[in-house]
Amino acid sequence: MISVFIVASSPLARSGLENLLVSRSVAIAGSVANPDDLDHRLDDVPADVILVDSTGEPLESFLNSFVASGLASDFNIVVLVEPASLAPSLAALRQGVRAVLPNDVSPEQLVAALQAAASGLLVLHPAQVAAQVTANGFASAPARSRELNELAEPLTPRESEVLQMLADGLVNKEIAATLAISEHTVKFHVASILGKLGAATRTEAVSVGIRRGLVLL
Repeated sequence: MISVFIVASSPLARSGLENLLVSRSVAIAGSVANPDDLDHRLDDVPADVILVDSTGEPLESFLNSFVASGLASDFNIVVLVEPASLAPSLAALRQGVRAVLPNDVSPEQLVAALQAAASGLLVLHPAQVAAQVTANGFASAPARSRELNELAEPLTPRESEVLQMLADGLVNKEIAATLAISEHTVKFHVASILGKLGAATRTEAVSVGIRRGLVLL
């Protein structure tokens, strides 16, 4: 389970994000109204990811001050922005921010992005890829396709389903109920997925799956 520290100026936004993440088995390390309120909170309450909701803030100055604070160098940062601000916010990715996502991203996509960021991965929204992949030199689809062929044994269709559900934040009991199988069978599938992906944990399996293009964000 990953832990997330939330930064959002709106109390309603903080409460909404906390409830959303807790319902998907994500631990909440704490929450504050703005980055300046963090002070030394993160020294006392370690977090895998800092989730920042910039809705309502002047985006450029907000991101500049956030990057200048050095937090992006020391922590995994995921920022939520207005959908229209996705392209202008790409500069933050070059400054160490792990992901800049639209604030209307689905709960499942948000949890998957947080898990990827916790593993040190850079997460790109499809709109960002379409607009900037060539200009910024990020990995292209053919390179990802080559990675897909590296598995010694591919995942079965059912294992692919289970991996996607892991990325969506579901626990074994929820996966079993969704697929109408026993929890024992789910554990068997998870163990097989870990072995095939060479992962030690469920979170690592999700991050490997994202990197190989086996998980949809």
